[in-house]
Amino acid sequence: MYRSLIVLAAGLFAIGTDSFVIAGILPDAADSLGIPVGTAGWLLTAYAFTYAVLGPVMATFTTRWPRRTLFLTGFVIFTAGNLITAFVPVFGVALAARALAGLGGAMVTPAAVAAAAALAPPERRGRAIATVMTGLSAATALGAPIGTAIGSLTGNWRATMMFVSALGILAAVGITLLLPALPTPPAVPLRTRVAPLADRRIGLTLLTTFLVYTGLFTVYSFIGASLDRATGGSGTTLAALLFVWGLAATAGTLGSGSLIDRLGSRRVINVAITVAAIDFALLPWTSAHLPSAVAALLVWGVCGWGLLAPQTHRLITALPSAAPLLTGLASAMVYVGVSVAPLVGQVAMAWFGPYWLGPVGAAFIALGLGAAEAAHTVIRRHAPQPAPTASAQQPSPAK
Repeated sequence: MYRSLIVLAAGLFAIGTDSFVIAGILPDAADSLGIPVGTAGWLLTAYAFTYAVLGPVMATFTTRWPRRTLFLTGFVIFTAGNLITAFVPVFGVALAARALAGLGGAMVTPAAVAAAAALAPPERRGRAIATVMTGLSAATALGAPIGTAIGSLTGNWRATMMFVSALGILAAVGITLLLPALPTPPAVPLRTRVAPLADRRIGLTLLTTFLVYTGLFTVYSFIGASLDRATGGSGTTLAALLFVWGLAATAGTLGSGSLIDRLGSRRVINVAITVAAIDFALLPWTSAHLPSAVAALLVWGVCGWGLLAPQTHRLITALPSAAPLLTGLASAMVYVGVSVAPLVGQVAMAWFGPYWLGPVGAAFIALGLGAAEAAHTVIRRHAPQPAPTASAQQPSPAK
């Protein structure tokens, strides 16, 4: 079982790396394609939006496919999209190729999480899912920095795309050789998958995720330009900063679980959002020097990624019967925010310049705090009332 879980985690590592690595090489990609950096941000949008929106659609469309066939098809599409991106000189074609890679990722990720649950006995199912999802967390700590460093050391951003393509090929080979036959899951109609969106508790919680991650990735989408004062324009220094950010993200993801159990999801959500908003509001000054930029990225990583678990916990607590569907919607909403962020950043860069993306992101994060409190209010209103105690039901003695 564990060998199969590692193979699936490696596949999600490749997909996660592709999600985050473009930001580190965006200025070089823009120069090569002959477009402004703001326009190059559409390369992130094309991948993330396709990945987010088509996840539920592809999960429905491919329900009856054998799992190994599904994974291999997904990674072939994913790898093809990255190889085309690596070689085409035309921005429009590169944009379409990024969307193609996102389609491959959308086919693989929901099926990989479901496969992890199917491989494990019930008492180990949570750990199996966490093991596979670690591939996405590891992509922030290792995949994106390594890809950025490759682009910097070779002086060619296309080498980074070749690196991501190689990860996709290795994942496909591992699945072919090591993944056992898996049962085909029961069919779930698309209407059922998106039905929880009509519930205000779910809608407001997902709106929180959308607003916060739009704010967070408004800066990340153009992180090379935002931090160039601290890095001195060095790609290897930027890769080191991304490594710090990834480690903090992993720590925030892992540490948030115990905090939820001790403090409850509301406190963790509100503190994480508030601290992140303050951190981003100060970025015009903290991003100017390397030591303060490191501190800002540590706070960003811990708070930004530490929000995922309590948000998912809030969703599942609000509507336990739809837990499997809600986890998919939660992941999709993160990537909807990631896909919108470059568009926001493009406008903000044109108006204020790259060093003031932080306060723009902070505004979205602050709106997310408002949505989080609205979600809490609606959830509390719908909470079942405790039954009256026996003493409360007895009539009071006559005076």
